[in-house]
Amino acid sequence: MATTSRDLRLKHRSKEITEGPDRAPARSYLWAMGLTQEDMDKPFVAIANLASDVTPCNVHLDRFAQAAKEGIRQAGGTPFEFGTITISDGISMGTEGMKASLVSREVIADSIEVVAFGERMDALIAIAGCDKNMPGCLMAMARLNIPAIFVYGGTIMPGQWNGKDVNVQDVFEAVGAYSKGDMTLDQLHDLECHACPGEGSCAGLFTANTMSTAIEALGMSLPGDASIPAQDPRRVDHARRAGQTLLRLLDEDLRPRDILTKQAFENAITVAVSMGGSTNLVLHMIAIANEAGVDVNMGDFDRISSKTPYIADMKPAGRYVMADLDRYGGVSLVMKRLLAAGLLHGDAMTVTGKTLRENLESMETVEDQPVIYPVDKPRSPTGGLAIIYGNLAPDGAVIKVAGHQEKVFQGPARVFNQEQDAFAAVQRQEIVAGDIVVIRYEGPVGGPGMREMLAVTSAIMGQGLGDDVALITDGRFSGASHGPMLGHVAPEAAVGGPIALLQEGDIITLDIPGRRLDVKLTDEELASRRANWKPLPPNYTTGVLAKYAKLVSSASTGAVTG
Repeated sequence: MATTSRDLRLKHRSKEITEGPDRAPARSYLWAMGLTQEDMDKPFVAIANLASDVTPCNVHLDRFAQAAKEGIRQAGGTPFEFGTITISDGISMGTEGMKASLVSREVIADSIEVVAFGERMDALIAIAGCDKNMPGCLMAMARLNIPAIFVYGGTIMPGQWNGKDVNVQDVFEAVGAYSKGDMTLDQLHDLECHACPGEGSCAGLFTANTMSTAIEALGMSLPGDASIPAQDPRRVDHARRAGQTLLRLLDEDLRPRDILTKQAFENAITVAVSMGGSTNLVLHMIAIANEAGVDVNMGDFDRISSKTPYIADMKPAGRYVMADLDRYGGVSLVMKRLLAAGLLHGDAMTVTGKTLRENLESMETVEDQPVIYPVDKPRSPTGGLAIIYGNLAPDGAVIKVAGHQEKVFQGPARVFNQEQDAFAAVQRQEIVAGDIVVIRYEGPVGGPGMREMLAVTSAIMGQGLGDDVALITDGRFSGASHGPMLGHVAPEAAVGGPIALLQEGDIITLDIPGRRLDVKLTDEELASRRANWKPLPPNYTTGVLAKYAKLVSSASTGAVTG
């Protein structure tokens, strides 16, 4: 069957492989995989499937990949599936392996890019679940700039323990309760066996669900994608429709950079901060914007958060999880309220080929529900994230301020050069109310890899110190962390940032309403300490972590490697 002009127009890259006598060797490989002439004449669509047995976030993704293939074939495309990696943050948390988590974002982005580029794919679907999967996929889409759609693997359902809903956040905090003697070992074990009842990403508005929310608000996934639970049968149909939609995008030549505009990023930030999303949002959105050629910086987050009401009662700082929100219309409910208040750009384009406003008009939501507050009666008048500056963070730091917007913390520094030492001190109950815990040399270069500190933050919360102890680090926090936890301090200790100059007992002030982080030292005292400071030797001299440390940028610019 002869290739039509429409087919060739849609095969804007794959025709380099399939057309002409000189491509006979390439076609011979395609025949070997069972392709027909009809398959050869259609546009080639890549499916980046991040399915993996190493985490419940990704263990189920194969069935969505199969559904996406069906949708692609039904719409006139030829699908090609390939895999890439993931790291389970929840499993590696608190170990040296956690250093690989942020590194995996770059590996995911690079691997999707090289396959789709090298195999001359015309379009791309990425199906992913765990925290770094999602920004990695979006970074690759922005680089490639071929028609693309993201499909989320979905959220896990809450577990049941002692008659109440629980999730992995409760298990992390139970470790702190056990160390203090408030929980028995048998109780801890029983809780861990019930907290995660099956497949899907962490239940609350932690990093995975924050990023799925942001991606839907960006317009890079179909409406409803962010909140449908992993086990819900709607997910399979959703993946199938994504495959069908992608061929329409290809026909219309609507590409990621047509969607990933400054307005789209502002929409995503607005929605996420209105819901109290993860601090990792800052790192990842800057990185995605960097790949799309859009100027998004830390100042944008504080500017937007300061005028956006905090309207979601969701964990970790609230009562509900993503599956609860889904019952009432998902993220569309949030966006409808924000759009009506004039806080979103309704004319931003999306992967449906329609604007954000047009998408929301077709979405059913429930107004009378307990999860999302009215914009004019919010939980707080400002959003859930803030950017902090001062003589300890000249380039900025990020804090989740939900519940702590008006607090000022001042106390002596308890200084640790790695996460394990701080965790051990908490477990020994050596951290007391009023302390300012400092964990340094855990930044992008120093770790390397910016480990998340959920084990430490949860242990502090579990000991009942969450309102009385602040934690400051050049590393990161899990989306499940809450309380006065300030991360991404830049410049980091490994490159000589002021956090490297702190000594035990220095008086630190974290002024959240004033957006300041300062140590009570004069410029002259800091300069004297700097003159005597020497960098620590690198933790790794070979392998991927050493390579990453040489390439990675500051957290303030997204911790990107290119």
